[in-house]
Amino acid sequence: MGETVIRVEGLGKRYRIGEAVSYRNLRKAVANVATAPLRWMGKGAVNDNDNHIWALRDVSFEVNRGEVVGLIGRNGAGKSTVLKILSRITEPTEGRAEIYGRVGSLLEVGTGFHPELTGRENIYLNGTILGMKKAEIHGKFDEIVDFSELEQFVDTPVKRYSSGMYTRLAFAVAAHLEPEILIVDEVLAVGDTGFQKKCLGKMQDVAKGGRTVLFVSHNLSAVESLCTRAIYLRKGRVAEVGSTRQVLDAYMLQVSGEVQEQLSERTDRFGSGIVKSEAVYLRNNKGQPIPSVRTGQDVQIAVKYISERESVGGVSFTINFWTMQHQLLFKCISNLYQPPFKLDARTGYFVCTIPKFPLNPGQYAVELKCSVNSATSDNISHALCIDVEAGDFYGSGQSSDDPRGGVCVEHEWEVLEEHEPLAEAGSPERRQD
Repeated sequence: MGETVIRVEGLGKRYRIGEAVSYRNLRKAVANVATAPLRWMGKGAVNDNDNHIWALRDVSFEVNRGEVVGLIGRNGAGKSTVLKILSRITEPTEGRAEIYGRVGSLLEVGTGFHPELTGRENIYLNGTILGMKKAEIHGKFDEIVDFSELEQFVDTPVKRYSSGMYTRLAFAVAAHLEPEILIVDEVLAVGDTGFQKKCLGKMQDVAKGGRTVLFVSHNLSAVESLCTRAIYLRKGRVAEVGSTRQVLDAYMLQVSGEVQEQLSERTDRFGSGIVKSEAVYLRNNKGQPIPSVRTGQDVQIAVKYISERESVGGVSFTINFWTMQHQLLFKCISNLYQPPFKLDARTGYFVCTIPKFPLNPGQYAVELKCSVNSATSDNISHALCIDVEAGDFYGSGQSSDDPRGGVCVEHEWEVLEEHEPLAEAGSPERRQD
């Protein structure tokens, strides 16, 4: 057994939802201060009510020195809450978290940076916060700037940095100022593909040096290649702890099961019901279930159907992709590519393959529509929520990370001299004269 550097026991975090911010008089303020010790004493026996939600409940695990541990789970599972408690950004409602060593955290883009200070000044500020002396920071300064590739902007106030520049500098500072424990959230998805690989390599170097890494990511391939162990959080509780492969398998199995359960119980649907969607699965091009998609990745959406009849003709299927603000982005319509289907079994799958998934990073809603002889048979809005991560859509080594979302499209560029006719630019047929 190695030396334990992170110990979490019975950790719980409760938030009040819909809490109104109001002005208080002096009597209420004094009463609040007077009862505060009683509230802290009663942390272990907090009563639930409709105005509270538990982000974490009874979470326990240990991390040994030199381990690289992945923390995985769906959005809202409590991963970031665990990291914020470990980083002392927020206090737990119950339980305890012990850390033995100096912690460097990279939780959100720009966390710990002062926007009015330059990149240079923030490097020294962060080093001081980590307890390092000025001479130590100075010795690492050139290495940090070189890694971040921001030498040209190091004396620019960081409030003028893009999100990608923030990430570059923040990771370089967190990884190079020699914390004994490095805590990294999903922020690496902001950087381009080359920088992400560079960061993963640096985390491996950190671990080889005997330091500890706790890594949260939806990029399961990165978790698998980097981490020796993993922890799977589900609905605020620990669902699985063990080897990375074991935990990833448990996660993928659970993700598939949850998707099927959600559709089979949906009542907010309409149509004749002759053919209905029972489950929807997000898969990679090998047919393996995946929890999220990278921009530019080949993706399959498989929809399990159930039919009232042994044989049904004239069937078509449509998958609509919407923003979470209900803006339609694009459609995949079966009968635009081929004649309507004839189903000869009561159950089966519609499989739509989308090469080079075109959406930029963000969350998107999927709508499923089935028609029989042009009449609606089944329609389910928000049948699936897709998380999209930054990916190399254009094969240029650069990730598409536009925070406004949108769709990537294949296109080409060229430069013409002024005397060349514009009509011929990009044309497949050029004049031979």
